[in-house]
Amino acid sequence: MTPMTFSIYAAFMISMTGLTFHRTHLLSALICLEGMMLSIFVSLAMWCLQAESMLFTLSPMALLTLSACGAGTGLAILVATTRTHGSDSMQNMNLLQC
Repeated sequence: MTPMTFSIYAAFMISMTGLTFHRTHLLSALICLEGMMLSIFVSLAMWCLQAESMLFTLSPMALLTLSACGAGTGLAILVATTRTHGSDSMQNMNLLQC
């Protein structure tokens, strides 16, 4: 395993571990999700460079576009829950209430 692939795997696993264990605030969960998407983007871009194929060059940009859309949606949900509940703490939110 090369150092580059090890660092990409390590970044993904650290982000997944952070998402698993630090779920007290919505903002920390969103940051962990963005770290996971960034490591997937870097690995996909490196794979496209190693494959040297023009067929795969669009996929990292599509992933980055979908990641940006997801981040925008996540931040909109964060702002909405902060306005209605007063904080982004996950313990204050009851998912069964409307």
